[in-house]
Amino acid sequence: MKIAVIGGGINGLSSAWQLALAGHQVELFERDELMQATSKSSSKLLHGGLRYLEQGEFRLVHEALQERRWWLKKAPHLTKRLPLLYPIYQNSQRPRWQIKIGLWLYDLLSGKKGIGRHRWLTAEQAKRCSSHLKTDGLTGAYLFFDGQMDDRKLGLWVADQAIKAGVQIHQHCPVSQITATGGVFAGNSSDWQVFDLVVNVAGPWSNQLLEQSELPVQQTLDLVRGSHLLLPAVSRYGHMLEVPGETRIVFVLPYQGQTLLGTTEVRQSLAEPIECSETEQAYLLQLYNHYFSTQLCDADVQSKFAGVRPLLGGSDSASTASREYALNWQQQLLTVSGGKWTTARALALTVVEQVQKKVL
Repeated sequence: MKIAVIGGGINGLSSAWQLALAGHQVELFERDELMQATSKSSSKLLHGGLRYLEQGEFRLVHEALQERRWWLKKAPHLTKRLPLLYPIYQNSQRPRWQIKIGLWLYDLLSGKKGIGRHRWLTAEQAKRCSSHLKTDGLTGAYLFFDGQMDDRKLGLWVADQAIKAGVQIHQHCPVSQITATGGVFAGNSSDWQVFDLVVNVAGPWSNQLLEQSELPVQQTLDLVRGSHLLLPAVSRYGHMLEVPGETRIVFVLPYQGQTLLGTTEVRQSLAEPIECSETEQAYLLQLYNHYFSTQLCDADVQSKFAGVRPLLGGSDSASTASREYALNWQQQLLTVSGGKWTTARALALTVVEQVQKKVL
């Protein structure tokens, strides 16, 4: 079948690749350059999402943990295993037993594709791993493992695989309108292109494309900005930290000789600039200074970036919004909503399955 894929982020590229491997003739349309928006503005983690267990998202975590191992195995030049510390303090919001159960489930859901089992460290051992971590009230830390990546380069690796599989990629070719019968109006062309199927994987812009095409929106999206700071290096271990007074989790990670700190969760409109605000920067620095003896200020911020995550709508809090994905058909048009970086290939395989069912 002749299929158009709209969107050159990680989910669009993965979907195009897997559809081509399934024998379809695929063209991908991207309004800018590949991997230029949300997909290159992640926390650079390939992870199951330990905190999603609190929300009962066991299917998603299991799938993500299986996919984590796949990425690490298939692209070792762009990925690596990362040790992470989850410090427990006397005033932590989550007791040690709760984190223990979560990590036990995390290991269990990894199954044979685990990359290292968790263990408990005393306060002294934790301090040896992360010498700048404050020890006032520290009772110890759990050590566990996840994956880390260069998200943009890994996405471009996927693009290379897609091209090798026969996908034709059109960059700087915005799609202004689509139809439920397979029509695509793209680039500077004054003519419609007609495909057997259209897959709308435009991420945060997927519903906007439906609206400007005067098509019904079937899945509401909660658009949430996540901002990150790049700071001087502090440790070769990653840190998963509770925000004081909140249930949110923030990561402090070693990344390419620096420290990656993030993320925030601020609702975003597509009409607003997608950038880290002064308020977010202050929020993240305050969190960093709460946990580390090396106190940092605005002058220590080496760079910063922000991206918009298209989360499935329906939750009052962005922190509890689902990272699952949903697929909805309108005749010959399939719109993909939600998803997380680590599960991009699994999402793509679901797209292939849906397309095969449609063909039959």
